[in-house]
Amino acid sequence: MDYLRAFIFLVLILSAISLSDAGSVGVNYGRISDELPSAFKVVQLLKSQGIDRVKIFDADPAVLKALSGSGIRVTVDLPNEMLFSAAKRPSFAASWVKSNVAAYHPSTQIESIAVGNEVFVDPHNTTKYLIPAMRNIHKALVSYNLHSSIKISSPLALSALQNSYPSSSGSFRPELVDLVIKPMLDFLRETGSRLMINVYPFFAYEGNSDVIPLDYALLRENPGMVDSGNGLRYFNLFDAQIDAVFAAMSALKYDDIEIIVTETGWPSKGDENEVGAIVANAASYNGNLIRRILTGGGTPLRPKADLTVYLFALFNENKKFGPTSERNYGLFFPDEKKVYDIPFTQEGLKHYRDGGHNTPATGNQQVTPPNNGGGVSKSLTGSTWCVANGDAGKDRLQGGLDYACGEGGADCRPIQRGAPCYSPDTLEAHASFAFNSYYQKKGRAGGSCYFGGAAYVVSQPPRLRILIGFYLVKYGERDNVPT
Repeated sequence: MDYLRAFIFLVLILSAISLSDAGSVGVNYGRISDELPSAFKVVQLLKSQGIDRVKIFDADPAVLKALSGSGIRVTVDLPNEMLFSAAKRPSFAASWVKSNVAAYHPSTQIESIAVGNEVFVDPHNTTKYLIPAMRNIHKALVSYNLHSSIKISSPLALSALQNSYPSSSGSFRPELVDLVIKPMLDFLRETGSRLMINVYPFFAYEGNSDVIPLDYALLRENPGMVDSGNGLRYFNLFDAQIDAVFAAMSALKYDDIEIIVTETGWPSKGDENEVGAIVANAASYNGNLIRRILTGGGTPLRPKADLTVYLFALFNENKKFGPTSERNYGLFFPDEKKVYDIPFTQEGLKHYRDGGHNTPATGNQQVTPPNNGGGVSKSLTGSTWCVANGDAGKDRLQGGLDYACGEGGADCRPIQRGAPCYSPDTLEAHASFAFNSYYQKKGRAGGSCYFGGAAYVVSQPPRLRILIGFYLVKYGERDNVPT
């Protein structure tokens, strides 16, 4: 009998270890919508689905109060627009922590703070404030004795990498290394925190669907691809992108820093040129990723690196700017019905099967998007341009500008302070430049000049013509100036 009890005890211990060693799946709770249920109902939805981690993009009191006592672990965000104040004024950082963290924790289980979001692509030049802001927020946590239970990091877009293919060649952009990457990694090492990264295989597939197999992008069964640099075989693009970040850190001698994926997802709907943005592919990607994470195991380069991953996003958000896909990343509709049926727990995985095999890349036909570079310089050979609608209002223009220069990947370097197209320094002029850069990058496709009604297509933009003309002449491309 004693032997039997010892055996059962050992089995229980090993089971507990197995469960704890597996990864974890959370969800991003974005709220750029006028259709969403109350925060209280959202918490009930999360609990009903077995989702025990949530990340929000601010520190909204209604949301934090609703999460109190729920047992759901929370990541809050200090928005980019607050980085300057948090960096320059320790008193501001202390006040923010007092009001948005200490006031709710531990009843609301805040486990981490994201200081900023994709700061390197923020058009407001907030990069230089990032590390001082992180350190001041940390000092504030120390003053409340919360620094051990609440960790600080800052989500990076994958565009922070200079090289990401093959994974073994992963490296950070040189201009960022000494300025912010090394100081950030030093801070994460000092505080025992993880590097937050946002990873979207959809973007890579969308722009390279002629060379990236769909099954590889959706974590389906496939022969895999061998990394020519290290000989490792990769069976999905997600792992390859994660390992590119690991390789970039390793090149700088930061092999001890762990990674947390703060955003990843696949849209269920998109514009005609957004290859792969359909329901079946979104279901396959997120369902297979959840299975990949919850069953444990790391990446080929870091086989023991079990990951925590936050899916983007909980809901479709009807007020987001950008192409149709931006409003269709949700796992749920605003009425709390699932966009597609996938499990979020290990128990649910027992009955899960990816039903999306042999799905076409798009709902009708596969469209190969043009491989234009960022910016407007080489793509102004067509007859239409995208310009800002001055009557749309400041909020819409700013939101569209932020999207175009951030997630949209427009080349906004020429409109930074001191750059050739900074003048005229008006929101409408800068938005026109950014909108057109995005529009041309997307091959002037339908729906790519919308930005929530803040933009429209023209055939001869007089104001933008001067702006772009100056840029092209400055860089020796006079033949491309629109007339």
